[in-house]
Amino acid sequence: MRKFALIAAIVLAAGLVLGGCSKQGEDQDQQATQQAKAISKPTDTNDAKGWNAYLSQLVQKNLQGMAAQQPYAYLVTPGLTDDDKAQNDRQLQNVQDTVARGVLPGNLLAFAGPVSATTADMVVAAFKDAKPGTFKDVIVLFIGDKADEQRVEDAVKPTGATFRFVQM
Repeated sequence: MRKFALIAAIVLAAGLVLGGCSKQGEDQDQQATQQAKAISKPTDTNDAKGWNAYLSQLVQKNLQGMAAQQPYAYLVTPGLTDDDKAQNDRQLQNVQDTVARGVLPGNLLAFAGPVSATTADMVVAAFKDAKPGTFKDVIVLFIGDKADEQRVEDAVKPTGATFRFVQM
């Protein structure tokens, strides 16, 4: 009986060790698959579907610290056509209204678009009349070019928001 219990314990321990190795292998396979699925930056500024997928991926990677159910994500069009300009104007009005009302702590506002300067212009315009301290514990994520980072940060900083920048 003792030999049987000893053998059972050895078999159980071996199973756990081998199961752990198998789990580690599965985790590594899963990580490799996720990295392989990473979407690359589109080269055509008019590829709305490609940009939406690429920028959504960047937003998803930068949600840490957010307590809300989902972020407020604003995809700014390149602004090259009249339709794009009209859509950006409507979106700017929407963002200005949101900034004027204020946002509850724990939320994240993400701004991104294929043309960083256009996105930066929108954020700066949206936050120009924001009241100081109204965005305490709110995260503002700007996805763009390094050249636009400082002016966006300067526009957001007085609100008390936590500013994050992600290079496209």
